[in-house]
Amino acid sequence: MGGQNLERREVLRVMSLAAAASQFAGFDRWAFACDHNHSTDELVRPPTGPYKPQFFSPEEFATLERLTELIIPNDGTPGAREAGVAEFIDFMVASDPGIQYRFRYGLSWIDTHATWLHSKPFRDLTSEQQTEILEHLAYKEKYRPREEDGQAFFKLLREYTVMGFYTSRVGLEELDYPGLKVIYDEMPGCPHPDDPEHKHLPPPKS
Repeated sequence: MGGQNLERREVLRVMSLAAAASQFAGFDRWAFACDHNHSTDELVRPPTGPYKPQFFSPEEFATLERLTELIIPNDGTPGAREAGVAEFIDFMVASDPGIQYRFRYGLSWIDTHATWLHSKPFRDLTSEQQTEILEHLAYKEKYRPREEDGQAFFKLLREYTVMGFYTSRVGLEELDYPGLKVIYDEMPGCPHPDDPEHKHLPPPKS
């Protein structure tokens, strides 16, 4: 899916949110890129057990994981699934009541729309069917009437998918993505090595 780049003005906000999320010990795959205690060969932290969603139901989380995988797929290098982006989003949504309704409604909309089109929830469709649905939500030239809610949700989901991936260890070290170079061209390493606790960072915005 296109449009997977962040504007420079978002970098500090994203890093702040990710730094806060990195304190959560329950992640299975997602690991903050700006982590002072790992070698460059350790792209994924050792599993601590299957991730337990903090906000979404198991069915919602499965749909969320599939959606993030379609936005940033594994195309020879690790994608959103390998980076644990769905874990990051679940934690962020659980921590921010202001976006909980938008995500829950959006996932419900996706499943209802998929069932209306193909008589199955989104996660049970073929890859081709899933991609076809998302293309009409992602690209303005393919917008269809009465899908405005889905388009708004896809925009929100893509923002958080990009945020989770580009702040993850996998995303920063493995994906040779041009947009990533633009964002981090002045940040080859952690920008605050003398502040391992990240205490100077502002709190996440609601």
